[in-house]
Amino acid sequence: MTLQSIPNNSRLAKGRVVTIIPWALALLSGLLLGGCFPPFDKHAISWLPWVALSPLCWALWMLPQPLTSRERARHSFLLGWLCGAVSFLISLHWIITVTVLGWLLLSLVVGLYHGLWGFFAGVILRPLGEDGEGGGKQNTPRAWLGNGRNLLVALLAAAAWVAVEWLRGTLFSGFGWNTLGIALRQNIPLIQLASLTGTSGLTFLCVLGAAMSAITVERLRCEIRTGRMRPHVDFFATVFLVVLVFGYGMKRITRHQGETTSLRVACIQGNVPVYDYWDPKCEASIMEGYLRQSRMALESHPDLVIWPEAATPRPLLLDEMVYSQVKELTAGTSADFLIGSVHYTQEPRADYNSAILLTGHAENAQIYNKVHLVPFGEYVPFRHSFPFFSWIVGDKVPYDFDPGKGPALLELAVKPIKLGPVVCFEDTLGDLTRRSAKLGAQLLVTLTNDGWFEHSVATLQHLANAQLRTVETGLPMVRVADTGVTCVIDHLGRIVQILHGERDNTFIEGVLQTEIRVPLHPETTFYTRHGDLFAHACLSLTIVLSVAGFLMLQRRRKTGFAPEMISRRDE
Repeated sequence: MTLQSIPNNSRLAKGRVVTIIPWALALLSGLLLGGCFPPFDKHAISWLPWVALSPLCWALWMLPQPLTSRERARHSFLLGWLCGAVSFLISLHWIITVTVLGWLLLSLVVGLYHGLWGFFAGVILRPLGEDGEGGGKQNTPRAWLGNGRNLLVALLAAAAWVAVEWLRGTLFSGFGWNTLGIALRQNIPLIQLASLTGTSGLTFLCVLGAAMSAITVERLRCEIRTGRMRPHVDFFATVFLVVLVFGYGMKRITRHQGETTSLRVACIQGNVPVYDYWDPKCEASIMEGYLRQSRMALESHPDLVIWPEAATPRPLLLDEMVYSQVKELTAGTSADFLIGSVHYTQEPRADYNSAILLTGHAENAQIYNKVHLVPFGEYVPFRHSFPFFSWIVGDKVPYDFDPGKGPALLELAVKPIKLGPVVCFEDTLGDLTRRSAKLGAQLLVTLTNDGWFEHSVATLQHLANAQLRTVETGLPMVRVADTGVTCVIDHLGRIVQILHGERDNTFIEGVLQTEIRVPLHPETTFYTRHGDLFAHACLSLTIVLSVAGFLMLQRRRKTGFAPEMISRRDE
């Protein structure tokens, strides 16, 4: 080996490290994000949502970037996409109980939204931090030392993450599962912020904390190199904001709820394997199971008996045998019955996944038809125009349901209480539940069947999403599952009662007898009145800043002050 070759090999090795490190950091953020949700969200690592994005922020803001604008844009996008894809591969791994290919494709597709954030953070926000007191030259010892600019970058990064999460939950029918703010669900005081901003406000706090953590570490590194320490106003301003939110939550927790009335509810969990519903040989045993459990529950004289989503193997109101069995059950009681079932109409021709409230010994029926259908679960997008999707799903979705017209209230006869029904994954959608609350709902009721995903963690993640709906609307919720988690959640997001067997096993057949305090005149939260106003503001700000940043980069390129020109001169 010649002496001349040693420096060349050293430079090559260093180049490999520089190339690998950003991808390793993006991968680490993906792993940390995936670990923010059940089953990994343990008390010992409750701090994880506050730093999960810090490695990605470091990769986008602190490490060297490619020289050309196009390469930087691609580099930033791919770092974000890697982080997003990995995080969803971890948090959505329960989908493999239905389809492995669908799990891979869905994770890659929704990971693209993280790629958009990476692009924004790397191309638009990075120059703001580098142009601080350091004077515009990237990777100088004095970059990221400006308190005002650092705080601005962190705030804008948080707003942009909220924006892309809102887009993910809205575009192409939306997939709002596991937004980052959900990871704070066990911190009851903090999550009360959702009554103002929705879950997006909690997401904002998490990203703000992660971004500021990365910036603070870089500031300390630079200050140690220069030998001059400065007050970290940006960091303490972030901490102060979190403290303010915590104080608001404590005040809301201790506030008097107002006048309530008691509602005795019997929740029937059948624990029926999902594919038994498609087997005609199992129809009799399914009905007998629900009827038997309901008779036992009626001995306690409940006001309301609830069966889960699609509990009846045939349409409740259209099948004479099923309807007569339920009617006979109601004959000896004054209780109302809320039952999940499919429902068909001829004019117009439509198939619905419905929640049906039977009152007056089943003589009267009120129907809520599910509004937000699950893609590839209740319908196949472009089933006829794009057969590839149908091929992926196979015979698991033999036909498409039709969406209902919108939220509706179901009024009990036994007591003057209005229910806001949601079916299955609809309780992951803040805007849908808040529209029910705005109509005047006093109690949210979720009917679900998580049996599609067997005994997987999907049930816990579904529950985590539902907890935030109660905080946003200020309403209690009762969840009734065919299998999974049947429970009661109060208006503060606390799980106050849950159906379980030995060793806390929730995948059981059983009845949850509970008494719920239902507000007579529920307080209308700011979120109920105004919806995703905070998310919309974040989206608008991100769009405006993106356009402004793009125009500024174009102007710099024309005047010869593009970043790649500066880098070349520095060389």
